[in-house]
Amino acid sequence: MGFRKRQNASISPDVEKDSHPLAENQAAVKRGTSTRRHAIWVASFFYLIAFVFLILVEIGNTSGSRVLGDIYFFKLNLADILPQSVPPTLTLQNSIARTLGLHDFYQVGLWNYCEGYLTDGITHCSKSSSSFWFNPVAVLLSELFAGASIALPSEVNDILRILRIASHIMFGFFMAGLVLSFILMLATPVVIRSRWWSLPYSIVSFLVALLVLVASALGTAMSIVFKYALSSQSDLNIKADVGIKMLVFMWIATLFTVLSFFIHAGMGCCCTSRRDIRTGRKGGRTQTEETSEMRGYKLPKFGRKSTTST
Repeated sequence: MGFRKRQNASISPDVEKDSHPLAENQAAVKRGTSTRRHAIWVASFFYLIAFVFLILVEIGNTSGSRVLGDIYFFKLNLADILPQSVPPTLTLQNSIARTLGLHDFYQVGLWNYCEGYLTDGITHCSKSSSSFWFNPVAVLLSELFAGASIALPSEVNDILRILRIASHIMFGFFMAGLVLSFILMLATPVVIRSRWWSLPYSIVSFLVALLVLVASALGTAMSIVFKYALSSQSDLNIKADVGIKMLVFMWIATLFTVLSFFIHAGMGCCCTSRRDIRTGRKGGRTQTEETSEMRGYKLPKFGRKSTTST
């Protein structure tokens, strides 16, 4: 007993003050989880970037403004279209399309389409709708003057059904990816608690990346198919352009959702969590423990009773 008292008396006041179990544990958690915290902030930042670009994809082409009017999936240029027949009472105006009652161009977004003239820019945008899909046959035929007609290629009629299904899937996937990206951006710091939290977060993160990837692939494929299906018809003289800004925005969002998934998946098998430290599985040695061992004795572990022989 006397030896134990002399040993305890040799502990400096500073060590006794710092050896409070709760203070030691908090310091160990902060040091041991630094890598995990950095990974969490990077993942949240990546989700923020993806969220911003998904917003741009969502609101693109919803108005005829200079900014939003330049964000579209594809654009049809009908200014020099060659008709099958023209009403004899009509005279040639600024473009052949205008003579037929059509607009010079039509451009398609996620919610609606816009139309306009080469000299005036966008003059009208259709009402936004979650069930929107661009039907070129219905739109063009509804605007033709009586007596005028054009022969749309059979390829366009063949892909209308596929286009409608792809448009609905793309819209739903982009919306789901947008909402989930926002939720994960705010909720990602929860995985600091335990690596077990990384498992459900990795699953949701994978789902977000998959949704945005599929939606971006559908948007790209739809734009390219329209471009080549219409441009290949030389007898119509219709030109189609892919919206480069829209493609860049949605693939940037895809890239950052995929990177965020890899970060979440990595945190499931590495990067010390708070639970790892408190259960003694990884890291967490405090400065007081190191100082105590150098002086020839050990402090009791946090949450455990020490047993000493008398």
